Amino acid sequence: MMGAARAIPRSILYTSALSLDQVVKAWSYDADLHVIDLEDSVPPQQKAAARNVCRAALEKAPEPANVAVRVNELGTMEAVHDLLMLAECPVKPGFVVMTMVDSATEVALVRDTLASAGVHPQIYVTLETPRAVAGVDAIAEAADGLVLGSADLAATMGVEITWANMLPARQAMAMACARYRTACIDTANFRLGEPAALAEEIARIHELGFQGKVTVHPAELAAINRALRPDPEELRRARRITEAVLAADGGVALLDGSMVGPPFARMARTTVALGDAWAQRFGRSAKGTWSDGEEAAHDRR
Repeated sequence: MMGAARAIPRSILYTSALSLDQVVKAWSYDADLHVIDLEDSVPPQQKAAARNVCRAALEKAPEPANVAVRVNELGTMEAVHDLLMLAECPVKPGFVVMTMVDSATEVALVRDTLASAGVHPQIYVTLETPRAVAGVDAIAEAADGLVLGSADLAATMGVEITWANMLPARQAMAMACARYRTACIDTANFRLGEPAALAEEIARIHELGFQGKVTVHPAELAAINRALRPDPEELRRARRITEAVLAADGGVALLDGSMVGPPFARMARTTVALGDAWAQRFGRSAKGTWSDGEEAAHDRR
């Protein structure tokens, strides 16, 4: 990995902007990134009121840098009003989530529009159209993060939201995000009453290389955090791998009965860099992720 690693949120909680009390209450939940939703969860006749809620919530946010706003689809007047609200709001979110994006040009347009007003959030794109999946490389290069939008994608394809039906999109996302060092975030689990289904989905997306997962219900945060947040033991082993390969002058070394060489060291360095970046930005507010010893070791570096 070249350059400094970007902190990637592992748990992302969406809360509708219909109620200020509801959004403010969400700050108490243990999510890395809190998303104030102005799009799907807000009926058309309540969009203006939701923007007022969003603005008030941003002003109350304990850590605005770790708050996102999901705006309406570009090309609509609602999106224009959303961007204007973000430009004028005295407190800026750290992230903006775009919806129904088909091309990298749309990402550049939103980024440049906000930048012209002095607003410089990370831009996350919801990948939810067949055209976006086909052009995923260009979108991944333009954006800071991709989020799988399984509901709209499945509806457009006329299929159910199953692992098999969403696998091609997930694989395309994982490869594109790896190529451009873009955050790779999985869709929400819509079977809220089936914790086993959530656990299986988390395990599968972790194997694919996804780094985070969206949820619309705080009850799912514990499982997502436990599985996807950086694991102190994994980080300790990654540091030992880099040290072992370095001691072998960059060659192959033996560690705990296993052979480790340059490819293992490269992966270990990436693991450590991403883990340290996450800890610096999100770890302070996380509950039960770092042991006292691991946090103290991080402070010393």
